[in-house]
Amino acid sequence: MKKYSSILLLSLGLLSGVAMAGGSTEAGIGGALGGVLGSVVGQQIGGSTGGAIGAGLGGAAGSAVGADKRQRGEAAIGGALGAAGGNVLGRSVGGTTGSYIGAAAGGGAGGALGNYMGNKADADDRRDRRGYDNRRHDRGHHYGHRKNKRHWRHR
Repeated sequence: MKKYSSILLLSLGLLSGVAMAGGSTEAGIGGALGGVLGSVVGQQIGGSTGGAIGAGLGGAAGSAVGADKRQRGEAAIGGALGAAGGNVLGRSVGGTTGSYIGAAAGGGAGGALGNYMGNKADADDRRDRRGYDNRRHDRGHHYGHRKNKRHWRHR
């Protein structure tokens, strides 16, 4: 129990700093910590299946806390899938310790990737809107073609 309490305190300390900023790095750190914590709690409650489910839930929550405001959904999906998949793969390679490492690596990578892809999609949307909407740059002054004409009829 002493080992788990130190992991919990360390994770809460890091997550509190992550909650104030938002970005791919923070989403990755949050996904990694959430994946490990969820894996530990889930394994205590429901064995290996509970560990995978807990890693997914923890990875989603941690990634969402650390992500940008507009990319929390994408980061949560990435963190959940990465942490759960990393937990299962890590358990098959290295047992319980491997499942914790896998949940951390998968949750971190998934959360950061989800946040990055959400930012990239938003940038593409802004670029598309800017390219197709030329009315925004039109100020309505269409009388310039009449200004500098010679009045040849009135000579």
